[in-house]
Amino acid sequence: MPVEHYENFPVASLLLPRHLREPIESIYAFARSADDLADEGDAEPLIRLAQLNDYRRELNVIDSGGTPAAPMFARLAENVRAFNLPTVLLRDLLDAFAQDVVKKRYADFAELRDYSRRSADPVGRLLLHLYKRATPENLSRSDDICSALQYINFWQDVAIDWKKDRVYLPQEDLQRFAINEVQIAEGRVDAAWRALLGFEVARARGMLLRGAPLAMALPGRMGWELRLVVQGGLRTLEQIEAVDYDVFRRRPTLGKTDWLRMFGRACLMSRLG
Repeated sequence: MPVEHYENFPVASLLLPRHLREPIESIYAFARSADDLADEGDAEPLIRLAQLNDYRRELNVIDSGGTPAAPMFARLAENVRAFNLPTVLLRDLLDAFAQDVVKKRYADFAELRDYSRRSADPVGRLLLHLYKRATPENLSRSDDICSALQYINFWQDVAIDWKKDRVYLPQEDLQRFAINEVQIAEGRVDAAWRALLGFEVARARGMLLRGAPLAMALPGRMGWELRLVVQGGLRTLEQIEAVDYDVFRRRPTLGKTDWLRMFGRACLMSRLG
């Protein structure tokens, strides 16, 4: 799952085994607070980068076998050691957040994929390490799911990101579909815009479906959690399509009926799996 804004996806829910909720919540607290440093408030970029570097210093303490004084990092250190979590994944998150401070455009999908490799994929990889299921195949499928979920957030939040002077739609895709940033600023939805967002929706859906077998490979509650996450992503894509790609005026959100539908589909996944 992506670190940025979990609105549509469950985090450390009651479906997860009880003994994993504490480490997952400690990872979430680290990632959420670091993301807020990069993205919230009025601090200047240099201050934001310095604060993120303070987080790296705390990870250095953990890596050296020490316990940081700050409660959030002390809690994280305890779980890193208890579950043998690779802190390189936490450092990847910090690198991505720092990139958000200074980088506002992406030339092509490969560049965006490199960003999501550090901003989204580490969370899924950390979960697999907690589950003791971090095989190469599982990690690859988790990367597909996590990056796809982040792209879905980007596509539903085009207008929100524009206000922050961020455009996650690859520049090469904008050019391919003859879209310029004036159109994004105006929120103008026409045939070209629908073609562009339809292309991005299809790419995200393909990645989600490619990663979906992981939800069947994980046992018990862990598998159920991931099935709901996958179904949440797929349902959000359906909602983008249902509003005819006008995410400027009708941002998708998941309501009670959507969650019922997602649960039903998760049950169907289990039977078909």
